[in-house]
Amino acid sequence: MSVQRRLFATLAASVLAVSLTACATSERGSGGEGGGTFVFGAAGAPKNFDPIFNDDGESFRPARQMYDTLITYKQGSTELEPGLAEKWSSTPDGKVWTFNLRQGVKFHDGTDFDAAAVCANFDRWVNMKGAAAQSQMIYYGDVFEGFTRNEGDASGTPVYKSCQAKDANTAVLTLNKFKGAFPAAFGLTSLSISSPTALKQYDADAVTQSGDSFTYPAYANEHPTGTGPFKFESYDKANGVITLARNDQYWGEKAKVDKLIFKVIPDENARKQELAAGTIDGYDYPSPADYGTLKDQGDQVLIRKPFSVLYVGINTKNNPALRDLRVRQAIAYAIDRDSLVKTKMPEGTQVATQFMPDTVAGYAPDVVAYPHDVNKAKQLLAAAGQQNLTLNFYYPTEVTRPYMPNPADLFSAMSANLAEAGIKVNPVARPWNGGYKDDVQKAGKQDLHLLGWTGDYNDAGNFVGTFFGRPKAEFGQEDPAMYAELQKADSLPDPAGHAAAYQQANRDIMAKYLPAVPILTTGPAIVVKSNVQGVIPSPLTDERFVTVSKS
Repeated sequence: MSVQRRLFATLAASVLAVSLTACATSERGSGGEGGGTFVFGAAGAPKNFDPIFNDDGESFRPARQMYDTLITYKQGSTELEPGLAEKWSSTPDGKVWTFNLRQGVKFHDGTDFDAAAVCANFDRWVNMKGAAAQSQMIYYGDVFEGFTRNEGDASGTPVYKSCQAKDANTAVLTLNKFKGAFPAAFGLTSLSISSPTALKQYDADAVTQSGDSFTYPAYANEHPTGTGPFKFESYDKANGVITLARNDQYWGEKAKVDKLIFKVIPDENARKQELAAGTIDGYDYPSPADYGTLKDQGDQVLIRKPFSVLYVGINTKNNPALRDLRVRQAIAYAIDRDSLVKTKMPEGTQVATQFMPDTVAGYAPDVVAYPHDVNKAKQLLAAAGQQNLTLNFYYPTEVTRPYMPNPADLFSAMSANLAEAGIKVNPVARPWNGGYKDDVQKAGKQDLHLLGWTGDYNDAGNFVGTFFGRPKAEFGQEDPAMYAELQKADSLPDPAGHAAAYQQANRDIMAKYLPAVPILTTGPAIVVKSNVQGVIPSPLTDERFVTVSKS
């Protein structure tokens, strides 16, 4: 999603900086249980504040402070724990899920959270149509595989069937088929529970579309209403400042600060400078090259556990040579992943042997390995008759991703590896939101490209299923056998069988298909000032600031 931020006058910027500095300074001594303000430097502006319509981290960051989900993720891990549901269970076939809900919970507008509210949200999502359905296709569409009207490119019967409020505190969700994503996917920020009253009052589904752009209604922009520890107060778009206030009626542990401010600062160096100046208290994705400097000036560099994968994608559509498995294997042998991890990435990064971290059930420790071996790469290319191969290698600019802190540096190292093996590289740089994603994911113009994924929840399907579970322009030629194998693995409700099937799929992906080359798995950092306590880095980048205080 593109992020556009209007530049504002120098005077306005000065006023904002002074006000935030004064706020931070005046409240430094009032942290702990006593309140204060926590100011976080956001890398981009949110698309809006209705979770179902979003698919990017900068939109989810404020949303997850204002909303709750039925199930949530234990802070600092991918483990599940109760959210709005105190307990949950399913039938053996995984098609019926029963949620025993917390009692006494209120939405921010004072209305009751209950089973009817849960069902109203699920029914809202499945019955969306037109622009509203198109706008929220990414997460809901992927997890539930379509809508009642099969809007957009969804086809067949959606996973969701119905929801029944058995009583005020019990919601029963019925699915048309088992889906391996559950129960973990019930914790997705996209599936946060909104106030049905506010949804109706502020016309939440009145989304309009013009070309590739969407316009969102009052609910999404001005009146987001959840049950979370912070409530929406204001969004100053001109100055890029989002202000949330503590919800004193929150059902759980109350937030320790009175105010939570997100200040949009797209440039990473500018975020670093504002941290040093004290106008913000923290920011995300500091450059690994800055870790030492930040620590030396007394800041806390909190490194997340690895839960992401960077890969080199291979598009077999345009260049017939890439349809030969031996050529794809040669590319894998040519890339020196150990050197990349040691010289280009932050501490904690690991070489990836497959397309998921080793903490996910379904990881196979015995996949075919592709250690750096230039001679092996040359032999495979010769056997395939491709000693003079030239490939268009796309890499993104104007972006920092958790798995790809400096795309240009990574590209340079990999292109040198490929050249050493005799593969000529034609570099093609495109801005991330200015052509790269369209060229790679929609048009499939590239031969090779850099891309990756940070997991949303702990299930194998969220990694290999997301990458290779269906045809994509990103990889070109279709491989029905691979799709069928992944769909079968995802359909098995028995946890042991589910994991075993994904283990075999991982073996086959690396030995028989190799649609891409896994490079590394890493955990990016989040940095905060020395006087900040309670920021718990999440491998899912799912930090909740309810625990944050300042001294």
